[in-house]
Amino acid sequence: MDGNNVKPAGGCPVMHGGNTAMNKPVTKWWPDALNLDILHQHGARTSPMDPDYNHRESVKALDFEAVKTDVKALMTDSQDWWPADWGHYGGLMIRLAWHSAGSYRMGDGRGGAGSGNIRFAPLNSWPDNASLDKARRLLWPVKKKYGNALSWADLIILAGNMAYESMGLKTFGFAFGREDIWGPQTDVYWGAENEWLAPSENRYDDLETPSTLENPLAAVHMGLIYVNPEGVNGQPDPAKTALHVRETFARMAMNDEETAALTCGGHTVGKAHGRGAVDDIGVEPEAAGLEAQGFGWANPGHAGQAANAFTSGIEGAWTTHPTQWDMGYFKLLFGYEWELTKSPAGASQWAPVGIREEDMPVDPTDPSIRHKPMMTDADMAMKADPIYNEICQKFMADPDYFADAFGRAWFKLTHRDMGPKNNYLGPDVPQEDLIWQDPIPAGNTGYDVAAVKARIAESGLSASDMLATAWDSARTFRGSDMRGGANGARIRLAPQKDWDGNEPERLAKTLGILEPIAAETGASVSDVIVLAGTVALEQAITQSGYNVDVPFTPGRGDATDAQTDAASFSVLEPLADGFRNWQKTEYAVSPEEMMLDRAQLLGLTANEMTVLLGGMRVLGLNHGGAKHGVFTDREGQLTTDFFVNLTDMANSWHPVGEDGLYEIRDRKTGEVKWTATSADLVFGSNSILRSYAEVYAQDDNAEKFIHDFVSAWTKVMNADRFDLAV
Repeated sequence: MDGNNVKPAGGCPVMHGGNTAMNKPVTKWWPDALNLDILHQHGARTSPMDPDYNHRESVKALDFEAVKTDVKALMTDSQDWWPADWGHYGGLMIRLAWHSAGSYRMGDGRGGAGSGNIRFAPLNSWPDNASLDKARRLLWPVKKKYGNALSWADLIILAGNMAYESMGLKTFGFAFGREDIWGPQTDVYWGAENEWLAPSENRYDDLETPSTLENPLAAVHMGLIYVNPEGVNGQPDPAKTALHVRETFARMAMNDEETAALTCGGHTVGKAHGRGAVDDIGVEPEAAGLEAQGFGWANPGHAGQAANAFTSGIEGAWTTHPTQWDMGYFKLLFGYEWELTKSPAGASQWAPVGIREEDMPVDPTDPSIRHKPMMTDADMAMKADPIYNEICQKFMADPDYFADAFGRAWFKLTHRDMGPKNNYLGPDVPQEDLIWQDPIPAGNTGYDVAAVKARIAESGLSASDMLATAWDSARTFRGSDMRGGANGARIRLAPQKDWDGNEPERLAKTLGILEPIAAETGASVSDVIVLAGTVALEQAITQSGYNVDVPFTPGRGDATDAQTDAASFSVLEPLADGFRNWQKTEYAVSPEEMMLDRAQLLGLTANEMTVLLGGMRVLGLNHGGAKHGVFTDREGQLTTDFFVNLTDMANSWHPVGEDGLYEIRDRKTGEVKWTATSADLVFGSNSILRSYAEVYAQDDNAEKFIHDFVSAWTKVMNADRFDLAV
């Protein structure tokens, strides 16, 4: 050690920080380095489960009714260490479920409740999630009892459902089937701020125009799931808050009625907690000491009294009877005038003027005491905004309609990121098909696949047209919320058929040939699209001198316009596709970073991303027929030429102008042999990607490359085949 000028630290035999810093040194020293970590998260090495563990099969063995009974019983089993408000944990469990699901955003499908990610940083320590660590700890006996079959992700949402049912609401339904992750989601961008609750201006081009909120974000501050309950930037103004509520919920694919239903129904029960000084509250879980054992936000003045709990700083219940599902929210909001006031913790909130004593809720600990109810700025927005006000009037006139509207919106909130109904398990799955579930009719599996392949091969379509159409159809899949993909053949419907990235003119020509084949053979259009890619790929493999079959499983169905929510599908439009060497326009984010994001959403590993890109280049699948990155004189054959020529030291690489383009020249003659983009050359410059590229450039791996490409291609084509899951 002395020879390296390293001074031992007290003789300690381990590297200080080296075993806890993970990969930070790479980005610390080279902040512009392409970080591939998001492609390696949540792998088998992080999971404590046995290699052959199948969560779906495990769930099917659950005693569903027993689980529900136990969770419902827990609601009124108040614990001394964290006593329940009014002896009922319903409000706390609803908040846990809501905040778990409420991190979802439609823009990239990330966040949400589908993986139990609220257990990990940063979500477990967001200011908005204060004291939800207690809620999860209250659920631990149930999780412990039912073990592997009951995921935290399912249990958290089930707790919210059982809370509502125990308070009188008939919920719309519930599905088991969420599978837990075992570490933080490193692929989710929560914002650029380095400060909790930083001013909203950091996220908007113009704070007065809510639609200018940075994409794909949906929350107005770092550390919140929605809006600031005290008003925009903490300044109460219900009319202005309403505009931000509308934008925030729209980014979760909620319309005005769903937004109003969730706001009013969510605040029909429970209370906010702010009876104390903010400065007295302890640090969040991730910052707490070992002795806290995962707890944060210590309440030094709690003293075992439910009324003394501190979370948001806002204090009070919204309704007279906070443990009952009723119409009390509307009775108070619209039955009284409200004035701006402060909570004991100094937070801005609204109080009723001249409220009758019988309309005041009792103290959560001492029923002999009554307190004024409160409303947040977001609640007052339901009254101030004319659209929300009109919806609330409709709810007030028909309580059953309100209960149904809320039940449906709550179901959507808590299940949106589970994908199609194929992923739903359990006895309470609603039979009704909902458009936000992206329904797809069952496909035919009884047709003659070989005959269809023969028809496709005789169609006169070029291999590049068939492969590009299959890829463009499948690449929309997002593992973040299980949306998109080839199943359904929505590439032939609006809005996908008109997306620039899909080359509408070429696509229309290709579909014009493939659709009649489907109609005449009994196959679905979606099957024929994928099968056309299969035919073209097998031809390219044969031309390269090998004989490898490409797996194909029939059974995809064709969705209709009526089954397609075009507005919510617009967010699936690719703005760039590094695999086809294309981007719609210039962005602040580099093409290779956007390619990495696409690969992660498709569920690809770094190696699969590498093999797919190299193969697609030599197959000639660039958007518009561009030649950048086509490092071969055998275009159309599935060869390793991309990797061989990328790593050939007989070549040199040179930037051209400021357009992000490069020339590959013969090192001796200076002759320009090929052109490239940064999405090509990153496979030679990034040390990790180069290590994969070198594998496929080796003389002994030409056949391995073909098998690996076929495997990765098939993975993308089948990414949305949830019907194939065991």
